[in-house]
Amino acid sequence: MGKIVAAVATVHAPQLFVRPPTEVPEQLDADIAAMRELGKDIEEAKPDLAIVIGSDHLETFFLSSVPTFAVVAGQESHAHFAARHWHVPVHLPFADALLEKLVARGFDMAYSQDAILGHSFAAVYEWVIEGGKIPVVPIFVNTYLPPLPSPQRCIALGKAIAEVIAERPERVAIIASGGLSHYPGTWKYPQPAYDFDYWAIALMERGNIQPLMDLTSEQLDEVGNTEMLPWYFLFGALGPVPGELLTYQPTWHHGHAVMRFIPNKRTAPPPGEVPAAYKFSQGGFEFYKAPPSSSYSLNKVLYDLRHDQAMRVDFLKDPMAIAAKYNLNPAESKALATITDENIDALRSLKPHPLVDAGAHPLGMLMCLVTVQAEARRLRAAQNN
Repeated sequence: MGKIVAAVATVHAPQLFVRPPTEVPEQLDADIAAMRELGKDIEEAKPDLAIVIGSDHLETFFLSSVPTFAVVAGQESHAHFAARHWHVPVHLPFADALLEKLVARGFDMAYSQDAILGHSFAAVYEWVIEGGKIPVVPIFVNTYLPPLPSPQRCIALGKAIAEVIAERPERVAIIASGGLSHYPGTWKYPQPAYDFDYWAIALMERGNIQPLMDLTSEQLDEVGNTEMLPWYFLFGALGPVPGELLTYQPTWHHGHAVMRFIPNKRTAPPPGEVPAAYKFSQGGFEFYKAPPSSSYSLNKVLYDLRHDQAMRVDFLKDPMAIAAKYNLNPAESKALATITDENIDALRSLKPHPLVDAGAHPLGMLMCLVTVQAEARRLRAAQNN
């Protein structure tokens, strides 16, 4: 009979890789130290595999197809971010069985044998399982392109995964990658919902997860926490198991949280009181919507810039030439050129970024900006050596 021998959740912020000058290094170091502690816990549990549940930042599934849930079931899991590559073996017997049994239970799972995953998975590969020590079964959940799965559907899928584990012989670790509050690329980027995070953490530390289980995807969007959907898999798989917070780092744009649920090494009750329940206000998705088809070319050039280094080099030399190649209109072309500017005032202005006003998906815009500006720093460093 199989068993869940470890269950943890972690931040995966891109700044952990690219280390831009706008970040506080000590906060990033604290995240990485906590993630490595999770890795030690998992190694001590001696699992046969790790299920890694992560989201996408519009680099794997975006313009061609967007599954709600997908299992990566190839020989290896490939991840790419910040000019680095990870190749981690997949536990194929479990991946194949999981896919088959979840579909049999009524979950219409997509699958891929060669998906190139992003930093949501790369962060886990780098600092939690540190390479290929443990074979993985990656599961993707759509968190940024509505319609999103509901928290309740993610909980149900987590329960089904636990049932499959119980039917199998393997010892399994579950790693949820994502969260907590942040609004990448939107006007609210510099105002994370820290108060929601503190409330949610206090509930999770006490195993009182029902208020979180009752939330909707729209409410998670309101508090910048659609990336908590991978955590809901843990709620479903484990039930009301108290968690242990290893670190919470409130950066200027993101609440970074690292928690473990199995094992829980806390020897005393969690400190402090549970804050008052968070009060929600909005009635629908405000921050992340599927971009209109009329902005396809703009979103396509942002997508391609993230994946093509030679194109980034050409873009930094002549942004307007790249804009013309994609037949962008004057407003789109002018907005595209702004991502060469490393001044972050536009991201802290509490106004929509010009590219978002022009039709870009906020997250796609920000991830392109991060990648292009990292390329610019790399080129400057090469010139100075």
